[in-house]
Amino acid sequence: MKSMVTLFLCGLFWLAGASNASAQLTAAKAGPVVYGHHHLIVTSVEAHKRFWADTLGGVPTPFGSGELFKFPNVLVLVREGEPSGGTKGTTVNHLGFRVPSVRAVVDKARAAGYSIATRDELSPTMEVTDGVAYIANQDTYIAYVMAPDGVKVEFVENRAQTLPIALHHIHFATQDVDAMKAWYVDMFNATPGMRGSFQAADLPGVNLTYSPSNEPLEGTRGRVLDHIGFEVDNLKDFCKDLESRGVTFDVPYREIEARGVAIAFFTDPFGTYIELTEGYDNY
Repeated sequence: MKSMVTLFLCGLFWLAGASNASAQLTAAKAGPVVYGHHHLIVTSVEAHKRFWADTLGGVPTPFGSGELFKFPNVLVLVREGEPSGGTKGTTVNHLGFRVPSVRAVVDKARAAGYSIATRDELSPTMEVTDGVAYIANQDTYIAYVMAPDGVKVEFVENRAQTLPIALHHIHFATQDVDAMKAWYVDMFNATPGMRGSFQAADLPGVNLTYSPSNEPLEGTRGRVLDHIGFEVDNLKDFCKDLESRGVTFDVPYREIEARGVAIAFFTDPFGTYIELTEGYDNY
């Protein structure tokens, strides 16, 4: 079995040997299951292009009737529609990226007109200066920015990072942290651990972070973050294995010859809509 990427610096991932031009799934060869993409339903592709490409530096690429933006270890796919709400209040509360300077990202996002939500998202006792919070026990900085259509995005600082930006984590919300973590560890062979004070699990290129919620949560399907995607080696056999363990597919395994990929969709037990792909690492 291919080796998994381990936690480093309380969950701050380092992509060894990657260059600034590595806007692709650079971890795809690091494991049989890696993170692949965020798929957004958006009211305006152009509005999201201004955020993901112009502000964050994702590489825009036409994709079917929509567009995708390439970042190291994640593709952000967008297609126009009418999302039923933002990420907050769903089983995926927000998306996380790591950057060399959180202050630089916050200043650029604010200048572009995006809301800086750091103070609203953290405890009143935490130190927040002009939209940037200092996490003392990790000696790092974080911030939250609200993208169009209510996509909550967190930025985590790694001052040693040479890449301008890379995927860092997916932050789930759940009423049963232990059960959700155990499910992802079992089904995707993720490595269990912690990210700072958070329960977490590790797959190549991404940390899966879990936080408790006392509020009712909606599934992701139909929201702005409609689904999350994992890139899988030997997807057909992987789907058969999941079915043998009780997973019911909303869209069974199928091959899309025109794009050179295979896909399948299902919903996890907590409400997160998931796409499995094979071939997205070629984009």
